[in-house]
Amino acid sequence: MDDKKTETLQKARAYAFLLLKYRLRSEKELGERLKRKKFDEATVKDTLAFLKEKDFIDDKVFARAWIDSRLRKPLGLRKIKQELKAKGISPEITDKIFDSLKAGYSEKDTVEKIFKDRFARLKNIDPEKAKRRIYAYLLRRGFSGEAIIEAMHKL
Repeated sequence: MDDKKTETLQKARAYAFLLLKYRLRSEKELGERLKRKKFDEATVKDTLAFLKEKDFIDDKVFARAWIDSRLRKPLGLRKIKQELKAKGISPEITDKIFDSLKAGYSEKDTVEKIFKDRFARLKNIDPEKAKRRIYAYLLRRGFSGEAIIEAMHKL
């Protein structure tokens, strides 16, 4: 019986390593994927504990990497926070990272740049209609309404 448990644990770890080979994942994400693969609760807990102990998963590192990659896309801070919450990252970790990020990132500058680029592409459309389209686009990307309106007024 003990051999069966050890074998199951090895399979779960191998699957977790396979997932981590493609990209970093949060603890919640890995747990869900292992459960979806039909591993029992004890195996999932043991696997996650092993990965945390050996520093293969760390929600702080994952959150930082996720935020960096999403800002390059670019997405707004609200959208990124929403994604991190869905991935099981605690609000404390998210808030701490966003506080350190605020010094070097300006959402308003990003919105202005996107607005200029989009508006130039929509030059053949009625300006009011183009502004509405860009406003909706930026809201869907998670940018704050006030940053969008400020960029619209500047331009």
